[in-house]
Amino acid sequence: MSAGRVRKEIDHALLSFVDRQRPGVLAISDDLAPLLSALDALLAGGKRLRPAFCYWGWRAAGGEDIEAATGIAAAAASLELLQASALIHDDVMDASDTRRGQPSAHRRFEAMHREHGWRGGAAAFGEGSAILLGDLCLAWSAEMFDTSGLDTEALRRGRPVFDLMRTEVICGQYLDMLESARGAGTVERALTVVEFKSAKYTIERPLHMGAELAGGTPEVVEALRAYGRPLGIAFQLRDDVLGVFGDPAETGKPAGDDLREGKRTVLVAFTLERATPAEAEFIESRLGDPELDAEGIAQLRSIIDGSGALAACEELIDRYTEQAYEALRSAPIASDARQALAELAVAATARRV
Repeated sequence: MSAGRVRKEIDHALLSFVDRQRPGVLAISDDLAPLLSALDALLAGGKRLRPAFCYWGWRAAGGEDIEAATGIAAAAASLELLQASALIHDDVMDASDTRRGQPSAHRRFEAMHREHGWRGGAAAFGEGSAILLGDLCLAWSAEMFDTSGLDTEALRRGRPVFDLMRTEVICGQYLDMLESARGAGTVERALTVVEFKSAKYTIERPLHMGAELAGGTPEVVEALRAYGRPLGIAFQLRDDVLGVFGDPAETGKPAGDDLREGKRTVLVAFTLERATPAEAEFIESRLGDPELDAEGIAQLRSIIDGSGALAACEELIDRYTEQAYEALRSAPIASDARQALAELAVAATARRV
């Protein structure tokens, strides 16, 4: 089964579910149409990594091909609604202007408020509307999982992992906010945020869930988790690097946006460990400044690169990626799943600045 075919089946399941929900939402009120439009715009983009890892966890544990199986595409695609919820809420908390190359959900609603000249604050309306849309996506993710078409026993096995995944990503998001509020975080604390906000929820848990849905043996489940955890960390470390040095055409966000948002990433923690006192003071004075301009971003990038933090982060990405490959090489799984997971590892980590 090609990656393209898997993506097509997952997209079909996802968009079909939203289309089934649409009449019920609009029956409540036509005024809810902008919520659905904002969701449609968000779901039009994305790599579908979480559903892909879930599907290949299913296949690795002995599940049927996606064209023969009933329900696995929908169960895997439910993770894309969970991802949509996390992204919408994350953008509100970070005051992000864009997502996937277009206005973030709260900015869309804020602009709608201004366009119509409604009462009250446009920003508050935008944030409140986005929070509700994120909540709707979270509720729908569970509904899509439960109504996926998989048999009751499979859902019983997979549901605890699905529930744990949602708990971990919410807790990880809180820890991320806490680190930004505290300031001057350590590499160790930043890695904890990486693990629970992104790594587990992006790769380890989707694989784990797919394997449980297929009734995989404990040996297969553990092998997939041993592959997924380090790969998930490497994936987020790569995203953190791109958040500072990436091309907006590829990241879908303005250059240096993570610096404006004041994210306390591993990259920043490495920099503060290695920077001179004057450089560290400059970083602390500019990190999280929403008015940070191109010159300020260039100065921060220069300090990060010159301190050796970028090289240290790249080395850590390589180390975690190799751990994932080692686990994959020894995993007791079918060759087609092994090949697909190797290709997904490249897609997750090989992006360079």
